[in-house]
Amino acid sequence: VSEAAFAQFTASEITPRFPDGLTIIDANGQYRDGRGRLIREPSKVVLIVFRDDARKRADLAAIADAYKARFNQQSVLTTVRSTCATF
Repeated sequence: VSEAAFAQFTASEITPRFPDGLTIIDANGQYRDGRGRLIREPSKVVLIVFRDDARKRADLAAIADAYKARFNQQSVLTTVRSTCATF
């Protein structure tokens, strides 16, 4: 996924659902494909801090579904955990 394509995805799918802010980190990912081959690829980690509720969890699922559909991906990792944060 090019930087431009990811920026457009962020603008159209992530920011409208989480307009208060987020952090995007460039990363290197790897996984085993269906044939057992190790695949390495550049990836993005998107960190979003929000008050947990069903709507925000649905927003996360919608973002993951949109990413899979737009960029022909088999899976997108999402994780939610409790934290104490101040700004």
